[in-house]
Parts: sequence; structure tokens; C-alpha cells
Amino acid sequence: MEYIPQIIFALLLIAGVGYFTSNIRKMIRNIKLGREVDRSDNKKERWAQMARIALGQSKMIRRPIAGFLHVVVYVGFVIINIEVLEIIIDGLFGTHRIFAPYLGGVYDFLIGTFEILALLVLVTVVVFWIRRNAMNIKRFTMGELKGWPKNDANYILYFEVVLMSLFLIMNATDFILQTRGVEGYAHAGEIFGSFPVSQFVAVFFENMADTTLIVIERAAWWIHIVGILIFLNYLYWSKHLHIMLAFPNVYFAKLTPKGQFTNMEAVTAEVKLMMDPDADPFAAPDPAAMDEDPASLGASDIFDLDQVQLLNAYTCTECGRCTSECPANITGKKLSPRAIMMKTRD
Repeated sequence: MEYIPQIIFALLLIAGVGYFTSNIRKMIRNIKLGREVDRSDNKKERWAQMARIALGQSKMIRRPIAGFLHVVVYVGFVIINIEVLEIIIDGLFGTHRIFAPYLGGVYDFLIGTFEILALLVLVTVVVFWIRRNAMNIKRFTMGELKGWPKNDANYILYFEVVLMSLFLIMNATDFILQTRGVEGYAHAGEIFGSFPVSQFVAVFFENMADTTLIVIERAAWWIHIVGILIFLNYLYWSKHLHIMLAFPNVYFAKLTPKGQFTNMEAVTAEVKLMMDPDADPFAAPDPAAMDEDPASLGASDIFDLDQVQLLNAYTCTECGRCTSECPANITGKKLSPRAIMMKTRD
């Protein structure tokens, strides 16, 4: 009977990670439907660009307010979920804060940092919700963001609020139980972790009985980890898949100057023929200057796009900055680059 929680946890973990892996394999299959494109050049430059843009968020900080808020959520989300590793180990082996004895003061610093970031994420998510739902920002009210896209953006914000709140409640009740020396939480009078935020949340629980606190702490712990597994699998259906795909997306991006493109050899040959006054207009074109299989002009289906373009569609964050900067859209034409990306992904 004592191993039942660990067995349940292991089954949930296997199911959650397994379903996510299955969906990622579907996504990779879909991307491979596109034409192959070689982006294996300049590996050092590509790694540096990925570190600068995807990891360092260099493009976001160009817009100070929105950029700072985004970085807070990004850093908070990534760093706080480092604790998931400890949760997984504790869940599988029935331990309690297994890293604490080995990390000592570093562990206290990490938990304290996690809590401060959790609070900042909560504040930032509220600001994001207001910007998206209460402020009349044009790119958030355009036609392609009606229905599911708008709801999807809000669902993620709600997810963040719930997960961060559960994290703080879990720590608050755990802090009280450690202080009281309750079996399973006590460590020879030593408190594992630093709780700069949840110690204030603990005020709401300090008059409760030990058994009640254990129920709340365990419930918050279980709902938190199950919520993370649900969030992980929700990503496949959400625009927030860019959390992971931003890295390969930036790595495989073009390194050539903006606006530079490769001419189709078939078109180039015809242009040269027209521009040459001495050329025989009835002469057969030089086979060496022609593609064996000329590429189509434009795209009528996903098979006409290359794999990087399909990866771009999956990575689109639906922020609408491409549409708000599009010259055709600015003049009132019904052209939205964001809508094209969204429809390609769909």
C-alpha cells in the first residue's frame, strides 16, 4: 500500500510524456511533408544566433515594456520548472526535497529565487491579460484572432496563474509542516528551502491542523505536477509550442541579408534571353542553365513549401507584429501574414 502513490505517479508520468512524444512525432512527420532544404552551413554562426535570439531573447528587449514582461514570464517559466526534476524524483521514490541535503545553501537560494520569479510571473500574467482583453490593441482584435486563437492565448495565462499559485501554496504548507517537525517533512530541526514569498502565504494556513495541512500540501503537489503534464500536452495544440520550437526555428533561419533571395534558374535564363539583343528568340534554351525539375511559382499546397517554412508555421506566436508592419495591410488591403502562417499550420 505504501508504494501506491509512487506507482500512480509513474503511470501518470509515462502516460503524459508518452502522449506528448507521440504528438511531437506527428509534428515532425508533418514538417517533413515539405521540400527538403539544406541549412547545414555556418554551424558556429547558427548556434550563436540561436543562443542570442532563442535563449537570450535579444529581439524581445527591443520593445522595453512588452519585452521585459515577456522575459520575466520566459525566465520564470524555464527556471521554476527546473524544480520539476526534483518533483519527479520525489514522486517516483517517495522522498521529500531530495536535492536539499546535497545542495545546502544553494538549494535555499534556488527555492527563494523560484518563489520570487513565481510572484513576478503572476503579476506579469495579469498585465498580459489586461493588454490582450481590456486594452484596444489592434493586432489583438483582428479577424484571425477570433474564437480559438483568442481563447488559446487566455488559456495559457490561466494555466500560468494556477501553476504558480499551486507552487506557492505547496511551499507555504510545506514550510509550516517542516517548522512543526511533522513526520515526513521534518529534517532534524533543519528547514529545507528558503520561502521569501510563501512565508506570507503561510499566514492563511498557520492555524490549521497538521492533517489538514498535509492534505492541502499533497493536493497542491499532485495538482501542480498533473497540471504541468496537461500543459505539456496542451502545447501541441497551442501557439505556445514556440516555447520549444523557437530553438530549431532560429537555428535553421536564413543567414543571408534580409530581402535577399535565390533566383529560379529557369526564370533567370529567360530574362537573360530577353535582355540580350543579339540572342535568337527561337533558339532552344541551354539545358545547363535550366533546372531538371523547375520549381513552381508560389505555393498551392503545403507540398510546395519547404520544411523550414512549415517549421516557421508551427513556431508562429500569433503576436501579429508581422501583420502590423506589412505595407499592404497598413494600406487597408485584406492581407495578413499572420493569417497565412496560422492557416498553413492548420
